[in-house]
Amino acid sequence: MDRTQKTEAVAELNRTFGEVGVVVVTRNLGMTVKQSTDLRNKMRDAGASYKVAKNRLAKIALDGTDYTVLADLLTGPTALATSIDPVAAAKVAIDFAKTNDKLEIVGGAMGSQLLDAEGVKALASLPSLDELRGKLVGLLQAPAQRIAVITAAPASQLARVFNAYAEKEAA
Repeated sequence: MDRTQKTEAVAELNRTFGEVGVVVVTRNLGMTVKQSTDLRNKMRDAGASYKVAKNRLAKIALDGTDYTVLADLLTGPTALATSIDPVAAAKVAIDFAKTNDKLEIVGGAMGSQLLDAEGVKALASLPSLDELRGKLVGLLQAPAQRIAVITAAPASQLARVFNAYAEKEAA
C-alpha cells in the first residue's frame, strides 16, 4: 500500500466515523474467506458495513471524530463494523459471534461513549430503529382509531333506532 492509498483509506475511514451512529470493534481469530463474506453480506443486509482496516491507519482516522475513545481497542487483528442505525451493526456482530467462535467482540462506541463487549451485547438486544418507528406509529394510531369508533357509535345507534321504527311502521 503506497502513501496515496493510505491517505485515501484514512480519509474514507474518517468520513465513515463522521457519519455513523455506532462502531463495533471485532477481533478476527482466523476466519475463513467464506465466513468473512457471509458476515459482510449479513451486515450489508442490515444496513451496516464491516471493514478490516490497518490499526495504525484507523487510529489516524479517529482523530477529529467522536470515536477517539476506540484507539485503545485497536490492537491485533481487528475489524470495524459500522452503521448509521445504532443497533444494526451490534446486532449482526453479536448474532454472528454466537455461531462462530472465530469472531470476538472487543467493544465499541456510540459517539464518544465507549462500550465494552457487554455494552455491545446490551445494545444488540435493543429493538432496531425501524422496529421503534413501527411501535411509535402503532401507539399514535391507536387513540385515533378509538376516537373514530366512539364518535361513530352514537350515529350507528341512532341509525338502528330509526331502522327499528321504520320496520315497525312497515309491519
